[in-house]
Amino acid sequence: MKSMQSTLKEVRLVEKIIKNDVVKEKTIKNLYKHIFKSNGKKIRSKLNLIASSANRKKKDRIKLAAIIELLHTATLVHDDVVDDSSFRRGKESVNKLWSNAHGVLIGDYIYSKAFMYMVDIGNQEILNELSRATNDISQGELIQLDAINNENISLNKLKKISYFKTGRLFEASARTGALLVNADKKYIKNISECAKNIGILFQIKDDLLDYSFNKKMGKPLFQDLKEGKITYPFYFAYKNAKSSEKKILLNFLGNQRINADKVLEVIKNLQGIRKTELLAKQFHKNAIIFAGGIDNLKVKKEMIELTNIAYNRDK
Repeated sequence: MKSMQSTLKEVRLVEKIIKNDVVKEKTIKNLYKHIFKSNGKKIRSKLNLIASSANRKKKDRIKLAAIIELLHTATLVHDDVVDDSSFRRGKESVNKLWSNAHGVLIGDYIYSKAFMYMVDIGNQEILNELSRATNDISQGELIQLDAINNENISLNKLKKISYFKTGRLFEASARTGALLVNADKKYIKNISECAKNIGILFQIKDDLLDYSFNKKMGKPLFQDLKEGKITYPFYFAYKNAKSSEKKILLNFLGNQRINADKVLEVIKNLQGIRKTELLAKQFHKNAIIFAGGIDNLKVKKEMIELTNIAYNRDK
């Protein structure tokens, strides 16, 4: 598709802005280079570029997409510190190679760089949306911390965590792209809601992939379960479990030495995987419905394509 090819070319420009903007200080330079060595999916910056593609000549489109990518990357670096993760996207994390302190500080540095770019753009609505989004993301992380090892967590609370942690930046990516080109209210609503549902779908798929023997993921199998995080497959399995089965599930939670085959067998038998797949299907459907409300045909097609990519992804 011609429009998607144009978006991919623009993504390369986003990467160029980020990688070229490095200070001379050796430690920061090395940290920055390591973090941005991996290209990743860039799905959030793609969303932003698609949303603003109604006016490709609009000034600051590439810079705004770079802001989105910087904000996302900063959250990942901080996540690795919080989770004490050793790997990110298949390579060793900052906190593993350097220290937790380095992870916190370079994350802060990337955040501040993003806000410097926001000031350069000088759009109050965009600044307001992105500042609120970053605040919500932090809330999501704190809510998830409180939910660790909490087998009584509600489905609504899990969805709230998914929205704040993942869906919120997807939503903000699309909304700010639309705001940049002064789009009408209908366009802003539909593309923002579509992106929000893609983001939550993305998180649900992450939870499913944690239960797959997939080496493409770049993180250890059942990492969330070992960290005591209640994700959708565990939640649905626990709700379907009898008292004796609940004891087995609780023994898995936060356990570093679980038997992978046994975990998968129990979660599958208690419908944890199937019900999570049905939930993913629901958010996929929601995203498609909102994409259908977008009048711009090229944007509509690209949003549907991104929705399908999120739904069918295997890493």
